[in-house]
This record gives sequence, structure tokens and C-alpha cells, in this order.
Amino acid sequence: MGTHLPVLPVLLPLLAGALLLLLERHGIGVQRALSTVAMVALLATSAALLRAADDGTVTMYLLGDWPARLGIALVADRTSALLVLTTTLLAIASLLYACAGWDRRALHFHALFQLQLAGLNGAFLTGDLFNLFVFFEVMLIASYGLLLSGGRGPRMRAGLHYVVFNITASTLFLIALGLLYGMLGSLNMAELAFRIGQADPANLPLIRAASGILLVVFCAKAALVPLYLWLPNAYSRAPAAVAALFAVMTKVGVYTVLRVYTLVFGSEAGELAGWAWTWLLPAGLLTLVLASLGALASKSLRMLVAFLVIASAATLFIAVSLDTVETVSAGLYYLVHSTFVAGALFLVADLVRRQRGVAGDNLDVAGPLRHSALLGALFAVAAVSTSGMPPLSGFLGKVLLLEAVPATNVAWVWSIVLVTSLLTVVALARTASQVFWRARPWPETASSPAPPQPAQVAAAILLLGYGIAMTLFGGPIMRYTGDAAAQLLAPADYINAAHGTAPQLREPSP
Repeated sequence: MGTHLPVLPVLLPLLAGALLLLLERHGIGVQRALSTVAMVALLATSAALLRAADDGTVTMYLLGDWPARLGIALVADRTSALLVLTTTLLAIASLLYACAGWDRRALHFHALFQLQLAGLNGAFLTGDLFNLFVFFEVMLIASYGLLLSGGRGPRMRAGLHYVVFNITASTLFLIALGLLYGMLGSLNMAELAFRIGQADPANLPLIRAASGILLVVFCAKAALVPLYLWLPNAYSRAPAAVAALFAVMTKVGVYTVLRVYTLVFGSEAGELAGWAWTWLLPAGLLTLVLASLGALASKSLRMLVAFLVIASAATLFIAVSLDTVETVSAGLYYLVHSTFVAGALFLVADLVRRQRGVAGDNLDVAGPLRHSALLGALFAVAAVSTSGMPPLSGFLGKVLLLEAVPATNVAWVWSIVLVTSLLTVVALARTASQVFWRARPWPETASSPAPPQPAQVAAAILLLGYGIAMTLFGGPIMRYTGDAAAQLLAPADYINAAHGTAPQLREPSP
């Protein structure tokens, strides 16, 4: 079983999704039961994968034992194992929330949910750029169905914009892959890391152009300026359980930038080594400013959360672009934290919307609110965590990042991160005042909304509990992220492990 661990996070949800499609006619109870079994199995697999990677082992898995340059190569290291486990934990809470009733209204919800997990996990584990494209498409096609299912009006418009934008990005992705394969004869990332350093100098401009197109694609997935305008409408219109799972999708873009530009265009890439970081730092800082202003100007609670997702991705790009073990380690810790807290905020926003009657999640009016104590407590914990106030994990992540900023970048990074954190606090305080403090008594003549389902409340508490656990167990987690960052920034270990498992990588293409 241990030798097959890297493929199981992809294989299990793929099989579960196929079975769910076959068993849909047997009712929602059977679908929920099968989804639950699949999630338990995936959680056990993800935890085992993390444990196996914790000692620094880089495991390469060749599906069908095809040569790596021809087949599907999956590679598990500390970073990919961490993100697979993060995705699984987020998905458990999202599925729990959906099973409170919304899954009845969405066509093929459970099957699409599992297929999206397969795409997400595949994107984190793949060792090949073409298969990265394939897993991106699996993830995106499933997300189209989850976003558009049962929708109409504004959600359909936002969903169609999301579809068109991502199809355009996928087209650019294919163009970049064609350029790289035509010049280098491989798309395996470990092999590209070697071949780019040995490439003919005459081909370097085209290789740089291909890497630039890839950077645009990955930044579009992560909603970096100026390619972030698609996200607020799409995420704010998505059903709560879907939006919570989508919180990890921008992190896929951040991860691919980190993986590709530390490995393929890392220290072995000669003239092209590390060229992307000088562009990403100012882009990340500008995105953080714009996202914070967007959160401050948001007219709905869900739109506010969507802009906070963009702000978290921007913070991660700042950490990544500084390109030190300490900043990348802080970024990985913050990545996990921000994924959980964004998911929790989407769930809390939906609970609040359902308890405000016609006011919904509109922040321009102060409406009545049922169960204000419970919802206010959930929102307060989420707000403290996402704004970076002590003592929760958001504070630890930002402190780690600020402490690790190189002296040459201290002025810009510190000032922008601190000012935008203040803007976030103001935006969340304004929201709390409008929704909770100024809430009016419920009209006696109006029908009272149904109370929140226990499963819905439990899902939000579970995600917030993850963040609290990251605070309580901050030492071991930071140790792990530090080791993961050191492994990422020393790509020779990854390359040697891949070539040791698959020496046929450097055989000439037939």
C-alpha cells in the first residue's frame, strides 16, 4: 500500500465519482453514504501521505510503469502532501454543509464534488506539465457543474464569465506547453529543470516567452492583478458549500507558480533561473491593496469574503516572491490558515444571509437577525483569524512573514501588509456593526426563518476549529512548513529522486 500512496488521492475520488453517477437513481441517502465513505478513505490516505513525506522522502509514481516522458508521473513531497491533506480537510466540512439539504437541489452534486477533488489532488501531485493541464481541466469542468447547477439569473451570468475566462486561460496553457515541448522534447518537470539549463541559447527567448505565458495562466487561476476581476462575482454567487471548496482553488495557482518556478525555472535553469520573482512581488503588493479596498467597499457579505480570498492569494504571492526559506515557510503556513478561514467565512455568510430575511447578506441595510449570538460568535472568531489579530493562526502567519522579510524589502512589504490588515479590520468591523450590532427585532408579522441545521453549524465550527488547532500546534506545523520550504528551494533533491526512480527520463524522445 505504501508504494501506491501517491496515486490514491486521485484514484479514490475518481472511483467514488464514477460510482456516484451509477448509483444516483438509488436516492440521496445512498449518495451521502458513499460520499462519506470516500471522504473517510481519502482522509486516511492523505494523513498517511503526509506522514510518509515528513522525513523528506520524495516519492515518484509512474502509472502503468510507462516511461515518465510518455506516461503519467505523480510526485509526492512535503508540500504536495500538505496541500492534499488541506484540501481533504476543507472538503469534509464543505460536504457536511451541503448534506444539510442543498445537495438535493444540485444535479450530480456528489459526483462532481468527488471529481473536483480528483482534479485538485492531481494538480498538487503531478510531476508533468501536460498532466497538470489535464488535472486543471478535470478540476475546472467539475467546478463549472457545481457553480452552475440549479442557478439562474446573476449566478448564471457570473458562472458563464467564469467558464469563458478559464477556457481562455486553458488555451494559453496549451500554447505554452506546445512551445516548451517543441523546443525541449519533454514536459516532465524534473527533466525540464535539466534540459532548460542545457538548452541552445538561441532558443532561450522562446523558452522565456513560454514561461511567461505559463506565469500569466497560473496568476489568472490565483486571481492576481489584473486577472482577478472574474473571482468576486463567481465566488459570491456560488452556493456556500461550493464557495467554501473553491477557497482552495486560488491556492492551486499559487502552488503551481511555486512549484514550476522553483523547479523548472529554478537554480538549474541558467539564465532563466528565478526571473519571475521580480514581477510577482509588485503584482502581489498591488493586488493586496486593491483586494483590501474591494473588501472595504463591498455591499454584500459574500462579496466581502470573495475579496478576502483575493487578498490571501496576494499575501501568498508576496511570501513566495521573496524567495527565501523563511518567507516560503511562512507562506505555506498562511496558505493552510487562509484556506480554512475563507471556507468558514463563506459558510458563516450563508448562515447569516438565511437568518436576515429579505435583507439577506446586504451590507447597505440593517435588517433583523435570528440566532444573533451564535452567528455573531462564529463571525467574530473568523474575523479575528482572517484579519491577522492575535492570538489566532492569521496573526501567527503574518508575524512569521513580516519577521522573514529581507532588509531590502522591509519598507514596502511591512507598510503595505500592515495598512491592508488595518483596512481588513475596518471592513470586518463595519460588517459586524451593520449585521449584528444594529440588528433590529424580528417583525411579529413576518414568518421566522428556519433555524440553522446542526450540520451547517458543525461544518463552520469544524473549519474554525482547524484554525484554532493551527494555533495550538503551531510549533510542529511551522517545523513542517519550514522543512517543506527548504525542500522546495533545493530542487536538486526532487530532480535526483525523480531520475533515480525513472532513469529513462533523459533518454531521447523516439
